[in-house]
Amino acid sequence: MQTSKNLYWKLSAYFFFFFFTWSSSYSLFSIWLGQEINLSGSATGIIFSINAIFALCMQPLYGYISDKIGLKKNILFFISLLLVFVGPFYIFVYGPLLQYNVLLGAIVGGLYLGMAFLAGIGAIESYIEKVGRKYGFEYGKSRMWGSLGWAAATFFAGQLFNINPNINFWIASVSAIILVGIIFSIKIEMSHDEMEKAESITFKDVGNLFKLKDFWFFMLYIIGVTCVYSVYDQQFPIYYSSLFSNEALGNQVFGYLNSFQVFLEAGMMFAAPFIVNKIGAKKSLVLAGFLMAFRIIGSGMVDGPIGISGMKLIHAFELPIMLIAIFKYLAANFDTRLSSILYLVGFQFASQIGASILSPIAGLLYDDVGFRNTYLIMGTAVFIFTCISIFTLLNTKPTHVKTKSQPTLGGL
Repeated sequence: MQTSKNLYWKLSAYFFFFFFTWSSSYSLFSIWLGQEINLSGSATGIIFSINAIFALCMQPLYGYISDKIGLKKNILFFISLLLVFVGPFYIFVYGPLLQYNVLLGAIVGGLYLGMAFLAGIGAIESYIEKVGRKYGFEYGKSRMWGSLGWAAATFFAGQLFNINPNINFWIASVSAIILVGIIFSIKIEMSHDEMEKAESITFKDVGNLFKLKDFWFFMLYIIGVTCVYSVYDQQFPIYYSSLFSNEALGNQVFGYLNSFQVFLEAGMMFAAPFIVNKIGAKKSLVLAGFLMAFRIIGSGMVDGPIGISGMKLIHAFELPIMLIAIFKYLAANFDTRLSSILYLVGFQFASQIGASILSPIAGLLYDDVGFRNTYLIMGTAVFIFTCISIFTLLNTKPTHVKTKSQPTLGGL
């Protein structure tokens, strides 16, 4: 059986290379669609909507299987193998299909990206969070390395895109090969009690979640608040690059900005558990919501690259607090046997439902009223739903992961 420290570093490395793979192939996705495939804002919004639909179809399945098999690594191994083919998929399948027929390409791309990234990330995060609870290390400190992986890839993504977008796709496949090696090296033993607990889960248990009004109030927060940040990010690179004298310079600077943001995010991933443990999960969710509302509204009010860059960087503070608070809120208020289902359905699934509805609407608004006015509308909606959540989310006492009976990781 591997030690807690050994598992921490291996799973942190898995996070790093998964996000490196994802960022290499996806961080400039909207720019690729606009500049290389020559799609309109509306067509791009439809693609993001279809991606969201496929992701939400996969998330409940991933969640149920993940909780049913406990700490077995089958799903992570499956996702890792899928990612090995990400480069050839973009270059030889996805791009040509989108140019031939947008709807057909969107469907094929949605199926692959949904399984590999958009639903896959939730399965990976919930798995590593469960391992962290068992072995006594904070999920946020492991997830921090994922942010560093994303930042490392985005630092060069803009420059490489200007040379040839396919370079980023091939780098993503090479990174995924490393992922497969890491997952092969991880061994986690399950006790008899843990296996029985996992196998005891039934569809009835999942169905009972939807009878709880507190679960629905949580999903209201997710749909009204958290899903908006992904919709905001979808076509933001297009708006950002348009603020420069030429698109190539905008692409390059955006790569630097995104990389810097994610480095800040990584630092906050380390600090966020302390903040959430101190003030509690509910207050942390509310805080993250107000930060998001300020960022998005501010994006519609500021002028020029410097102002919009400042607004974008607030994301680095809001996302870690929100992500850690979601895991702790779910663990404190619902059945921990269903932790993957709760995360993938209550958070990821609800987010994708919201994104599938809002993405095409946002795309139309970008074309009709412009980015700045659209950001004002989106930010106002986030502010309203955050205010509602003050009265609907459950109060939870501040919690701490480590106890005297739990193993620790020294300085971690």
